[in-house]
Amino acid sequence: MRTTLSIDDDVMERARAVAAKLSTPFKTIVNEALRAGLDQVEQPAKQRRYKTKPHKMGLRHGRNIDNIQELLAQIEGEDSR
Repeated sequence: MRTTLSIDDDVMERARAVAAKLSTPFKTIVNEALRAGLDQVEQPAKQRRYKTKPHKMGLRHGRNIDNIQELLAQIEGEDSR
């Protein structure tokens, strides 16, 4: 099938260079490149699982997280309210 496409100059140069290097017709190179590109577009991108590494933060000596109000009072001071 014939159709008209607008191809960027850099893509045209690269396709012609590949065709010359492989001694393959330009039409074949373009069709193979389009097939490969369409295969990539159809496949969803592989996503790596996001991993977090836990880090023990700890508390300073004398601090306790059992009572948050008390902890905030110790950290911020009684006058902060």
